[in-house]
Amino acid sequence: MLSKGDVFPAWEMVSDTGETIRSKDLENVRYVMYFYPRDSTPGCTTEAVEFSELYAKFTLRNIPVFGVSGDSTASHQKFRDNNGLKVKLLTDPDKEFAKTVGAFGEKMMYGKTVVGSIRSTFIIGKDGKVEEALYNVKAKGHAAKVFDLAMTHFKDVE
Repeated sequence: MLSKGDVFPAWEMVSDTGETIRSKDLENVRYVMYFYPRDSTPGCTTEAVEFSELYAKFTLRNIPVFGVSGDSTASHQKFRDNNGLKVKLLTDPDKEFAKTVGAFGEKMMYGKTVVGSIRSTFIIGKDGKVEEALYNVKAKGHAAKVFDLAMTHFKDVE
């Protein structure tokens, strides 16, 4: 798992539009990356819609938001189109990057230990370091909390 101050690992993923996005293209840009289990499920839809509702506020502050799951580009496109999503959705097909950042692994579900996606969010600073690492988050209301945290860091650093 990552903590505040850790360097966020380099990454390269394909988006819902088919473009390849790389962390190196985001140097000197603060961004949010959230990991979710699966397209078109109730909690994941709630989270993606709430981030999309705040898209303009994030964009005004030049803070891109990326949602990441193991779903395919085609699945992401359908998810985006069916829900009017504005955030970019990235594909991590083998969940290798999710494993690297601690967003996939052992977790408790209904009292049992299982292996799966761990709903997680990271705010990455302009210096490429983790400003916030949030694990096991609840979908509803999470986007607003992330925005508030990003604004705290925005004020501290800008």
